[in-house]
Amino acid sequence: MEICYKKLTEKELDTFIQMRIRQLREEGAKEDIDLVPALQDYYTRHMADGTFVSWLALDGEKIVGTSGMSFVEKPPYFGCPSGKMGFLSSMFTDPDYRRKGIAKELLSRVVEEARTYGCGTVQITASDMGVLLYTDYGFVKNGNFMQYKL
Repeated sequence: MEICYKKLTEKELDTFIQMRIRQLREEGAKEDIDLVPALQDYYTRHMADGTFVSWLALDGEKIVGTSGMSFVEKPPYFGCPSGKMGFLSSMFTDPDYRRKGIAKELLSRVVEEARTYGCGTVQITASDMGVLLYTDYGFVKNGNFMQYKL
């Protein structure tokens, strides 16, 4: 098994979106909504303006792992003086390829993208499965994280 890594392009976008939906379902999403058009729109716009980047893991032609980093800017604060933040998403590895270091490699590549972009912090809402990967990497839980659904 020879895994190689490449950045997501428009060519792989349909497969990437299907894997994102598979990931969300695996994490427990039950809503009966067709997310494909909204995801297509989001990724196309944000890849074009440089505020979304993804690295893929491939076994030959088959995409076996995905990652994603969205860049946003907030007013600077002491914990993040640039105000630029990365939001990690789309971390998914095909079940047949798990526990082989693929997710860690993808994570390090998108974290480096965030560093290059000028982000002072990277955040994620981790799945139960992902918590160990992120804590091993150095992510720290923020017990005050809250969300208000509109």
